[in-house]
Formats: sequence, C-alpha cells, structure tokens
Amino acid sequence: MTDAEAPAETAARRTHRTGLIFGGLAYALWGVLPLYFLLLAPSGAFEIVAWRVLFSLVFCALIITLTRSWTVLGRALKQPRLVWTMGLAGVFIFINWQTYVIAATTGHVVEAALGYFINPIVTVLLGVFVLREHLRRLQWVAIGISFLAVVVLAFGYGSLPWISLILAFSFGLYGLIKKRVGPNVDAVTGLTLETAWLAPVAVVQLFVVSGISGLTFGTVSGWHTAGLLAAGAITAVPLLLFAAAARRLPLSVLGLIQFVAPVIQFLVGVFILNEAMPFERWVGFGLVWVALIILTVDMIASGRAPRRRAFEPA
Repeated sequence: MTDAEAPAETAARRTHRTGLIFGGLAYALWGVLPLYFLLLAPSGAFEIVAWRVLFSLVFCALIITLTRSWTVLGRALKQPRLVWTMGLAGVFIFINWQTYVIAATTGHVVEAALGYFINPIVTVLLGVFVLREHLRRLQWVAIGISFLAVVVLAFGYGSLPWISLILAFSFGLYGLIKKRVGPNVDAVTGLTLETAWLAPVAVVQLFVVSGISGLTFGTVSGWHTAGLLAAGAITAVPLLLFAAAARRLPLSVLGLIQFVAPVIQFLVGVFILNEAMPFERWVGFGLVWVALIILTVDMIASGRAPRRRAFEPA
C-alpha cells in the first residue's frame, strides 16, 4: 500500500465502522419497540398507531424545515407516479405497524419476532415471483426449511402464525416497493409522503376509537402524553439511522445485521415478558434459524469481494 492509499483506506474503515454503529442503533431501537408500546398503556393498538402516523408526519415536517429541504419534497410532489407509489407503500407499512402494535400489546411479541426472522425468506420469494429472479440451490433449500418451520409452528399454535406471516409479507412488499422507487426519494421525503397519505385514515381511526372507548391522549399523565407525542420520533429516528447505515455499508453487511432487531424482540418476549415457548415453538424457530444460516452462507459465498474492498462504502 502506498502512502497515498493509506489515508483512503483509513477513511473507508472509519466509514464502515460508522455505518455499523448507525445500523446497530437502528435495529436495536426497532428491537425494543414492544417495550415502548407497552409503556403506552392504557392506550390501545389502534389509538397508538393513529398517533404514530400523525406525529411521524409532524416530525418529518420539522426535519424538513430544519434542513430546509422543502424544495426536495416539492420536486417529489411533482411526480404523480412517485406520489401514488408512496401511497401504496403507505398501505403496506400501515398494515405492518398496526399488526406489530397489536402483537406487542396482546402478548405476541415472540410471534412478531418470528415475522421478522421470516422476512428475508419472503424477500427472496418476492424476488422470484415478482422480479423473476432465479434462485440458487441453497436458497431453495432455505425456503423449503422455512416452509417446514411454518408447518411445525402451525401445528404448535393450532393455526397458522398469522401475525408472523402478515408482518413478513407486509414488510416484504413494502421493501419491494421502496426498492423499485430506489434513489428517487430519500428516507425523510418517503416517510413524509407515506404518512401524508395515511393521515386521513389515522384521523378516522381516532374518531372511531373515541366513539367506542374514548381517547387516552392527555388524560392519563404527563409522561403518557409525552410518550404518545414521541411516537413520531420513535418512528423516524431508526429509519434515518438505517438510511445513514445503508449509505455506508455494503448490502451484504446490512443484510447480516438486520437480524439484531428480531433477536432482541425474541429475547424481550421470552425473558422479559415471559411469553410461552413450548417445544413446537423451539423446533419451529430452530428450523427458521437454520434456514437463515443457509441463506446467509449463500449470500456471503455468492457475493464475496476482495478483502481490501470490504471496507468500501456502498
């Protein structure tokens, strides 16, 4: 290595390390979200999600104001196809949020964690059926083991693990749409458009909750109100950290650290919330983990790059 190459190598390593920190923080925050939603009791899942949508929109507006990037949002609004696409993305992320909060507040955190363990498998399947991608042999093996895991878990639950499947497919479809949009929209602009589409739904949802059981916002305590107000930041901050990590890390590394969130969720569900883990669940989770190991090994083997380039930002 020449003297000229040394500073570049050092800068690349620093960028890689920063990306790992940002990515780790993003997934760690997503991992502990169930505890945050439980702290918002007695608010129900539908009220929590409605406030989450509205306060996320407010938070995004504040970020756009502070960064003076209203012109960026304005350019996005002039692209009807992009706006409608983000509306569709909003539908899937709304389904994901609502299902996740219901799971967190009704004692199904472990099942939610399973959904995010399954998500990479769903992403591979979407690549086959939507993007017409061809799978390698190990990928097919991983999908087969995952299917067996769902059968085992269905036997253990007495029914299909619907929460897991809804979370996996809604987030997989959301990711597919975001992938198709690509670099045409940044994280803040994308979330702004998505929550703007969902804002009317959130308002209607609050009216319905108000008529059925009454709203809890501002009626419990100052801390509770602050917690609901913070829902916007809790939603947007991990997304921004993830976007920062994605700009600094290769996709293969980003794919590996994505398992931080469901691992934390699983630990929270089993060891903090004391959710039941009968033998069938352990077998089902074990099969899913084996499938993910196979998928990870295949990803690393097929995308291995020279060692010197491993620290280059994506």
